[in-house]
Amino acid sequence: MQLHWHRRDLRGTDNRALAAAAEAAETDQDDGVVSLFVFDDSVLDHAGPPRVSYLLESLAELREWYREQGGVLLVRRGDPETVVPDVAEALTADRVIWNRDYSGLARERDAAVRQALNDVEISRKSFHDAICHEPGSITTNNGDPYSVFTYFGRKWQDREKNEPYPAPDADVLADPTSLGVEAGELPTLAALGFDEPEADLLAAGTEAARGRLAAFCEDGIYRYDEDRDYPTRNSTSRLSADLKYGTIGIREVYWETENARETATEAEIEQIDEFQSQLAWREFYTHVLWFNPEVVLQNYKEYENEIDWENDDELLESWKTGETGYPIVDAGMRQLRAEGFMHNRVRMIVASFLTKDLLIDWRKGYDWFREKLVDHDTANDNGGWQWAASTGTDAQPYFRIFNPMTQGERYDPDAEYIKTYVQELQDTDPEIIHSWHEASLTQRRNAAPEYPDPIVDHSERREQALAMFEAARGE
Repeated sequence: MQLHWHRRDLRGTDNRALAAAAEAAETDQDDGVVSLFVFDDSVLDHAGPPRVSYLLESLAELREWYREQGGVLLVRRGDPETVVPDVAEALTADRVIWNRDYSGLARERDAAVRQALNDVEISRKSFHDAICHEPGSITTNNGDPYSVFTYFGRKWQDREKNEPYPAPDADVLADPTSLGVEAGELPTLAALGFDEPEADLLAAGTEAARGRLAAFCEDGIYRYDEDRDYPTRNSTSRLSADLKYGTIGIREVYWETENARETATEAEIEQIDEFQSQLAWREFYTHVLWFNPEVVLQNYKEYENEIDWENDDELLESWKTGETGYPIVDAGMRQLRAEGFMHNRVRMIVASFLTKDLLIDWRKGYDWFREKLVDHDTANDNGGWQWAASTGTDAQPYFRIFNPMTQGERYDPDAEYIKTYVQELQDTDPEIIHSWHEASLTQRRNAAPEYPDPIVDHSERREQALAMFEAARGE
């Protein structure tokens, strides 16, 4: 029997390890494939209600898929180092198979499980699955990992991509309950120690992910590059949480975007290329994390001196609650709480504001996103935060500082996005909204008496940020 251990690959199709387990079961003509998911407290310690809620919904759909195929998804809670070998022994499994993850925590866990399986003489094998090209496969001519995206992205685009892996045939999926191995129950949020999320989340699971992908490939992908920075234009895929949890496979996504080329004009092909470039960015940050697991807690870029972050707790709280007096920033932070999601352009704006206007360490923003985002991914979020903070690989230069008012006016000119999430500005003229920092106290009180004044002066803080980074550079 083959035991497949699910982690961030909560799907039956385009699952490399599950396909390999099915192939091995058919080749060896053994007792089939059984799948397992383990709720690991060391992972849950770093989670928030939105992600755990999304996880549970995804698992419920996956478990139903197995039932429909005549199989069973086993569910356990505990330390995988103990649970996985115990389940394998109870099933008298010949081998345990899983798809690799890329963070330092995941790699330590996997090494411990491999050793534990070795101790009980059970074979094991793992695969790269969550990205198209595994770490180490795209390097410089000297064989070093890339620290600049441009060259990585060109090679990524030129590399051949695998086709999606097939789902296992139903007759290869085994029901271990006949052997006296209990399936286990899916726990509730409360049982896992989490409250219900305040956010209204998108539907989870493979069916919902495929629906989003199909809708995107029918419309948004053909105007992606033109519209993706505008939060009200609905030109993004909204697949970030699906790729994070693997409710849809990266190869399925890639090849559906390739299929979109068949009816595309030359101009539309450029839009598709730009979306695929974002898939490459996702893999670039995964490669960075793989070779530099310390970046989760440390700056990737070394400065001569420590960056002297101010880390004002009151300013941080205003940022978290969307009460900064900078409308586009507040809209983004309130969208985060309401939906467990934030538009990507706005993520860059709020990250720049935290680090360059409030002079707060990027790690505090990263921690808040990790708690509130349903699509939090260690590699991507860390890469994005360090890019904004000018501490990461291929990062925004320290002297390029977003003006939040200019950004709001450029990407939300009618203040439609802002008004969606900042109710105090519902009846305020967009011209006033975009000049809020310049308006007099009387103008602000007349226009939106409940909305706060700016908590900092952008021009002043910009100069402070420049001085802070120049000091870190030893200038």
